[in-house]
Amino acid sequence: MLYRWIRPVLWRLDAETAHLLAVALLRLIGAFAPLGWLLRRTCFRAAFDKRLEYELLGKRVLNPIGLAAGFDKNGEAIRGLQSLGFGFVEAGTVTPLGQPGNPRPRIFRLPKDEALINRLGFNNLGAAALRKRLSRGHVGVVGVNIGKNKDTPADEAGADYAQVFAEVAGVADYIVVNISSPNTPGLRRLQASDALRPLLERLLTLRAEGSAPSVPLLIKVAPDLSDEDFDEILTLALDLKLDGLVLANTTIAREELATPRAEVAEAGQGGLSGPPLRQRSLALLRRAAQRVQGRMVLISVGGIADADDVWQRLEAGADGIQLYTSLIYRGPGLPAKLSAGLMARLAAGGYASFSDYLTCRAERVAARSRLGSRPPAAAS
Repeated sequence: MLYRWIRPVLWRLDAETAHLLAVALLRLIGAFAPLGWLLRRTCFRAAFDKRLEYELLGKRVLNPIGLAAGFDKNGEAIRGLQSLGFGFVEAGTVTPLGQPGNPRPRIFRLPKDEALINRLGFNNLGAAALRKRLSRGHVGVVGVNIGKNKDTPADEAGADYAQVFAEVAGVADYIVVNISSPNTPGLRRLQASDALRPLLERLLTLRAEGSAPSVPLLIKVAPDLSDEDFDEILTLALDLKLDGLVLANTTIAREELATPRAEVAEAGQGGLSGPPLRQRSLALLRRAAQRVQGRMVLISVGGIADADDVWQRLEAGADGIQLYTSLIYRGPGLPAKLSAGLMARLAAGGYASFSDYLTCRAERVAARSRLGSRPPAAAS
């Protein structure tokens, strides 16, 4: 309720200035431990229910509500974000060298759709700065989303990814290879299997020979892929035994928006996020879940705004979900609100905990798989 009063004031600022202010406040919360403790015990208590804890990517996480990459590119506000009740936080996208990103303005609100358009362009301080910050020690589960520098040609991108991977592998709980942002020239071409396979093989070799041979490796794909191209990525991910997929990044599509076309056109190019992405993100999740059959982790992101969305993604096969845009529109209490809603649905289904739900879900999937593999009964 408090955010309803604060948001109109905050939104008098341009979107990026408001975002930077929010990151600064969260950084302050993280630096002042008693304040973080107070928030966890009062305002955001529902997110810290022990029954929501479970194992994700080999780590014990607080709950399945994660923060997507892009909000905290430099890992500055991790402790503050954890105080809000996020089960895991993904920093980045981070590149080998720091870069300013695209010119401002580069974030635009579409309130009628509760959506955002951004063309930030991987603005960050660089991999070394993030490694230094995370090496000071962090609590909870923190992933790192990695990309290439803007001026690196696509055919030389492998060196960039290898460099940033080597920098952060020892301090990240998992690493996501971002090959799907629409705001870096040539990046999405890396989703083609003939470009993606050598890139991932290089990172997997680096992981095996490096100081963090067990760090989970995932890829984040675009929602704008055709089903055929997406299936090729699934085949490759299974062949290489990747640890997971993040589905999906922002979209370049602009269909079926409530925002007038003139306002959308004024915002210009960039990735669209929020509810307009909901159906495509869900469709990709369902397609992936049917194919991978529990052999890798699926993290769903895109258009998740309420507990019904969370439950729908979990029932579709997600092992965790991530937020970004809905946090901007619905405020810092959202992770706790979603956690409370999830607990209500677990209780209604007769599940003692979220881990219990995941076990039962896996058993249902296995049972369907066995039924599907049986030969048809002979005619009498």
